[in-house]
Amino acid sequence: MYEEWSSTLPYVVVWRGATPPGAGQKRILPDGCLDIIWRDGTVFIAGPDTTAQVEAASPGSRYAALRFGAGTGPAVLGVPAYELVDRRVPLDAVWPAAAVRAIAEAEDPVAALTAAVSRRWQGADRVMVALAGDAQAGLSVGSVAVRCGLSSRQLQRRCNTAFGYGPKTLQRILRLQRALTLARSGRSFATVAIDAGYADQAHLAREVRAMAGVPLSALLP
Repeated sequence: MYEEWSSTLPYVVVWRGATPPGAGQKRILPDGCLDIIWRDGTVFIAGPDTTAQVEAASPGSRYAALRFGAGTGPAVLGVPAYELVDRRVPLDAVWPAAAVRAIAEAEDPVAALTAAVSRRWQGADRVMVALAGDAQAGLSVGSVAVRCGLSSRQLQRRCNTAFGYGPKTLQRILRLQRALTLARSGRSFATVAIDAGYADQAHLAREVRAMAGVPLSALLP
């Protein structure tokens, strides 16, 4: 079981799920976001990934989480995203233990997470929101820097803080997500490659395997 919906906070998605009996390993693909996750009474940060994370699934485990898009998570956590890349970190490593314990023990983890994040909400950085949109559209890094009114070095630094990596990596990740959406709609891989912005189908295949660890066909339902 999995469901998600928009939070009352901008650029934040709420999701929850449960691991069914007989579930095997779960492959979590990079998506340009970080999450705060409640799992069976423990609370941790899933940092921004650069490649797929393969995790063992415990049948019956329950999850409730907030997923932060557009680089909004680090300001809430008080930690730059580059310190969390490809890591799973206990939330009490960055927040007071009492605050985390209240979330861990809450009857409604989603409500507890949302309330705790709302108290720490810093708002969205409009430049990073624009960067995410431009990266999603496949614009070049130079074009993005010009549109944001930043030098390439400034853009790199701010992107590292907000997303955990530079704009080129962010573009690759969002392009992968775009390709997955297109492929899951039933389009041919050749069409997916063109529409998602890859040079050709071979380029798509190389990028998917490099970032997901498996061929594109293995990621489809």
